[in-house]
Amino acid sequence: MGQPPRQSYHYRRDAVLSLTSRLKKQIFIQAQRVVPQHQLSRVVGRVAASENPIVKNAVITAFKAQYGIDMSIAEQSNALKFKSFNEFFTRALKEGVRDIDTDATSIVSPADGAISQLGPIVEGDIFQAKGQKFTVDNLIADPQLAEPFKNGQFATVYLSPKDYHRVHMPFAGTLTETLYVPGELFSVNQTTAENIPGLFARNERMVCLFDTEIGRMAVVLVGAMIVAGIETVATGKVKPTGRLELNQHDLFLDKGAELGRFYLGSTAVVLFEKDKMTWDTAFKANSTVVMGEAMGHTAVSYTHLTLPTNREV
Repeated sequence: MGQPPRQSYHYRRDAVLSLTSRLKKQIFIQAQRVVPQHQLSRVVGRVAASENPIVKNAVITAFKAQYGIDMSIAEQSNALKFKSFNEFFTRALKEGVRDIDTDATSIVSPADGAISQLGPIVEGDIFQAKGQKFTVDNLIADPQLAEPFKNGQFATVYLSPKDYHRVHMPFAGTLTETLYVPGELFSVNQTTAENIPGLFARNERMVCLFDTEIGRMAVVLVGAMIVAGIETVATGKVKPTGRLELNQHDLFLDKGAELGRFYLGSTAVVLFEKDKMTWDTAFKANSTVVMGEAMGHTAVSYTHLTLPTNREV
C-alpha cells in the first residue's frame, strides 16, 4: 500500500493539536471555578509579604527566572535587596525610564502592559473579548456613579507578571470617590476573558472616580487569582471586607502621578464620558503599552479651563 498523502497527515496532526489546545483551555477555566480563590490568594499573600530571607529570596529568584524580569530599569537593581517579594514586585522604576507625554490634550497609558480591548461603550455595554461583554453598571456597581460613562470610551490594560505594577493617572483630575467592590478572583488573562462572562465586573475591584477638565473619569483596578492585594494612594492597601465600601475624597492627582499598585498581576479599566476623548488609531487589542505613553487625546483643548475644586461647580 502507498503512503497516505502528506496533506492528510498534516491535517490530522493540526486537528489533534487544536483539540489538545482547547482541552487545556477548558481545564484551566474549570479549575478556576472549583479552587478556593480567596483562600489561595490569602496563602500567596502571606508568602509574598514574608520578610524571611530564605523564603523571599527563593521566591524572588524563581520568579525572576520564570518571567525574565528586567531589573536594569528598576530604581533598586539588586532584586535580593528588597525586604519581601511584595516590595520587589511593586518596585519603583529609575527616574526618567518612563516619560509622561507632555501634550496637554493627551490621555496616557496608566501602566505597562498590553491592551486587552479599547473602544466605545455602547448603551452601557463594554466589549470584553470575542463573544463576551459586561456592563458599566456592573463594573462600577453603582448605577448613579456609572451613568456618565454609558456611551463613553473605555480601555482595558492587562498587566502581566513581568510588568511594572504601579498604576498611574491617565489624565489629571481630582479623586472624588473610591468604591471597593467584593467579588471573585478569576485569572484575567486572555483565555479567561474569552471564556468567563462579565469577568471584569465579577472580580474583586477598586473603583476610583475623578472630576477632570473633560468631565468624569474612572480607573478601575481589577483583582485576579493570587493577586495578593490592591493599594491606592488614597486608601492604602485594601482590606477585603466582603461588602461594598464607598469613600469620599478630594485629592488632586496630576497626569502620570501614581494612583495605586497591584501585589501580583491584574488589570486596569479606564473610562471616559461620551464625546470627550478619542483613542489613537495606532492602538488596538494586544497592543503593547508603557506607562505615560499617549494612547488618546481629548476631543478639544481644555487647557484654558480651571479644574473644579468640588462636585458642586
